[in-house]
Parts: sequence; structure tokens; C-alpha cells
Amino acid sequence: NLIFSLNATMPLFIMMMLGFLLKKLHFLDEHSTGVINKLVFKVFLPALLFVDLAGKDFVSIWDTKLVVFCFVATVVSIGLAAVLAMIDKNKAESGEIIQAAYRSGAATLGIAFMTNIYDDASMIALMIIGSVPLYNVAAVVILDLTSPQNEKHSGKALWIKTAKNAITNPIILGILIGMIWSVCRIPQPVIFAKSMTYLGNLASPLALIGLGASFEFCDIKEKWKPTLGVTGTKLFLWCILFLPIAISMGFRNEKLVAILVMLGSATTSSCFIMAKNMGH
Repeated sequence: NLIFSLNATMPLFIMMMLGFLLKKLHFLDEHSTGVINKLVFKVFLPALLFVDLAGKDFVSIWDTKLVVFCFVATVVSIGLAAVLAMIDKNKAESGEIIQAAYRSGAATLGIAFMTNIYDDASMIALMIIGSVPLYNVAAVVILDLTSPQNEKHSGKALWIKTAKNAITNPIILGILIGMIWSVCRIPQPVIFAKSMTYLGNLASPLALIGLGASFEFCDIKEKWKPTLGVTGTKLFLWCILFLPIAISMGFRNEKLVAILVMLGSATTSSCFIMAKNMGH
């Protein structure tokens, strides 16, 4: 079991460390790392999810119970994260704490982790359907309501911005197009299929390299208490609370790993970008 776990996780860790070293050796800088992360998010990950879904009988792999479980667990996690954020004395940080405590690297880390074990990310796609739209909607609302900037969006503007972010999310679009392609049984020409496969194959390694290159340790000294708090919440608390429930409901194998990714994977790096752009 230990060797199996190391085989599943260490290649991912090594790729992240490679990204960190490439940044330190000046092969990558902040600009190039940002370009890599943007390409992965907007092109390569949507392509990978499309490939994983379009070529399958999506109706046969659909699991309503899994999608609903992921949605409910996410709602509860957001509520508990808001309660935990009250412990921090600096109320200006509450939005960042809530978002970092509940948002998972479901796409970046999850797809790499799942394909490394099962060579198939279709269950991750179902988990993303149940959780990621809610991640994005909640993040926009929470960060706007807790913004340290004096000017806030009006209720209407906030919901328009939230809807726009959800609808234009490239990951969600990749999943939806793949689902429609599968349900409609649209044939894929060989040239198109191979091209999409090439794009999808770039997703995991580049995502992990970009993630490693994004690491910054210099700010930990000033914020070590909230950092430890949200890290412990994200990596351990949700797993302790929800994994036993998932097991008791009969989830196993790929479905259970998808739930594990949702609960216990590291917070997505897009949290930083979103928080910074909203005045935090």
C-alpha cells in the first residue's frame, strides 16, 4: 500500500519540484509561469476533459449520487469554513481564509492524480460538475462581500459577474462540450481526435510544473498561523468529516478517489489570482 501510494503521488511531487527549481534557476519567471498556468487552465485541461468524456458513453458513467454528494459536501464545507474564519482576529482576511479552506485543486492536481492511478479522469469530471461551479460562485460572492475596498458591487452586478464567471469557465465548457459530444454520439475524425489527445497529454505535466513554479515561501513568516489553519482544514479536516460518509454510502475506487481529491487536495492556485483581482 505504501509503495502504491508513493507511485501515485511522488511523480506529481517531482514535477512540481521541477517547476520550483526551474523558477529558481531562472528558466522560468513570473511572466512565463503565468502564461503556462493560463494555457493549462484555458486550453490543455479543457482539452483533456473533453477527450476523456467525448469518447465514452457518458450516459453509462453518469452518477447522480456522486454529483449530489459533491455538491452537498461543498456547501457544508463553505459554511464551516465561514465559521472557522471567525477565529482569525484580522477580519479583513476572512474572505481569503474561507476561499483557501474550501477550494480544491480539483482540475490541476485531481486530473493528474487520477490519470496517474487509473489512466481515466471521467470520475473527476463528475466531481467537477458537482463542486467547481459552486466553488466559483461562492468565491465571487464571498470575496466581494469581504473585500477591503470601500466600493462594493451592487447585488445585480455581483450576480451578473458570478454568472459570467461560471458560464465562461474553460474547465466547465470542456466538460459540457465533451458531455454533449458523447450523448449525441458525434464521430471524431482521426486528425481531430489525435490533435485533442496531444493537447490533453500536455495538461498534467505543464499544470504541475506551473504549480511548482508558483510557490512562494517568503510570506509564510508573517502569516504562518492562518496558513497552518487553512492548510490543516483543507488537507485533513474535510477528509475526516466526509470520507467516512462517502464510504458508508458505497463509493469505491475511482469515485472515492475523486471525492478524496475534492476534499483533500491542495487549494487551487487560482484562488490567489481571484483574490488579488478583487482587492484582497
